[in-house]
Amino acid sequence: MAVIKACLYDPQINRRYADMAAHYGIAIVPARPRRLRDKAKVEQAVLMVERWLLGRLRHRTFYSLAEVNAATAELLTRLNEERPIRRLGVTRRKLLQEIDRPALKALPESPYVFAEWRICRVSINYHVEVEAHYYSVPHRFVRAEVEVRFTARTVEIFHKGEWIAAHQRMSGNHKHTTVPEHMASSHRRYAGWTIERHPQGRHHDRASHRGAMRPDPR
Repeated sequence: MAVIKACLYDPQINRRYADMAAHYGIAIVPARPRRLRDKAKVEQAVLMVERWLLGRLRHRTFYSLAEVNAATAELLTRLNEERPIRRLGVTRRKLLQEIDRPALKALPESPYVFAEWRICRVSINYHVEVEAHYYSVPHRFVRAEVEVRFTARTVEIFHKGEWIAAHQRMSGNHKHTTVPEHMASSHRRYAGWTIERHPQGRHHDRASHRGAMRPDPR
């Protein structure tokens, strides 16, 4: 879903979609809420092309996907380069060359890397868990809510928009370990400590309850 929350003035865009738009330097302009005509031009153009293609292919029999693609490419060439738009009297290719192409920007030097975002809570051992692996942050962010951006190779952690940590993404069989990969050796004795939860949702703090935090028996 591209738009998470519709709003006339400040719609909330899917974080991954907005990330891609920022990489390519493009603007996302959603249609207004409950204004179906805002999308009419685009939807109608797609419908016209779809009907024009299917109408010419409906009696043909294809035996492979490659044959379908070849036939579709041939018809699209005719549609864009030979068939003029009725009201404008020019082809789609000519409009592209005269209006759109001069305004196009060069692609970024680096390709877009797909990334996922997740909201996490920093554990008492100043690590966050992502896909069954643990990544450290500065200890002052203990118990803070952070945003984690992770790709196939990297993990970046943000607190209120501030970049606070970055790590190479760990790989493995997704089995939990009692010792986070990025924990200093002097702190590993506390790696298995946990916070016990009260049945009604409140947690016990170590300062008020000695038994609340306990080392992992392993």
